[in-house]
Amino acid sequence: MKKIILIYGMIAGAIVGAMLMITMSLYESGTLKFDNGEWLGYTTMVIALSMVFFGVKSYRDNYLGGSITFGNALKVGLLITLIAALMYAFSWEITRSNMKNDFLTQYQEKHIEKMKAAGATEEALVEAKKKNEEFAEMYKNPFIRFSMTLMEIAPVGILISLFSATLLRRKNFLPTT
Repeated sequence: MKKIILIYGMIAGAIVGAMLMITMSLYESGTLKFDNGEWLGYTTMVIALSMVFFGVKSYRDNYLGGSITFGNALKVGLLITLIAALMYAFSWEITRSNMKNDFLTQYQEKHIEKMKAAGATEEALVEAKKKNEEFAEMYKNPFIRFSMTLMEIAPVGILISLFSATLLRRKNFLPTT
């Protein structure tokens, strides 16, 4: 089981980590905009974390004779997710430390611009700026930042793990040949 978890977790982590580094360099160059970046990020997470499904299936078929319980499938999926999430968070720390521009400041400025365009009151803008400053101060703490980065990808991995465990616990779902 350890081998499957490591292999598939590292593949998922490499995909999501590499894509994070690529997209952040595209943000810095102005090629990628904030408006569609979130969609690209979460799409990449789903693609990378599809390794959860393939890892659980490989474990079921190659080590358990084609049968796995929901609990075991979920455990394998969550451990693959953990490895991918850790690689993603480390990738963010590396990328962030090498960026020329302050991504957080740019993101917050874009948020304020969107609020203005939507007709936000001056009071709402002041409150948003205050919250942004508080968040920026908190984000300086590497432990909080790392935890927050883990929480970006974890829900996606949990959902995919639940989905994979539900499907693959059935012996007749994509059986071995």
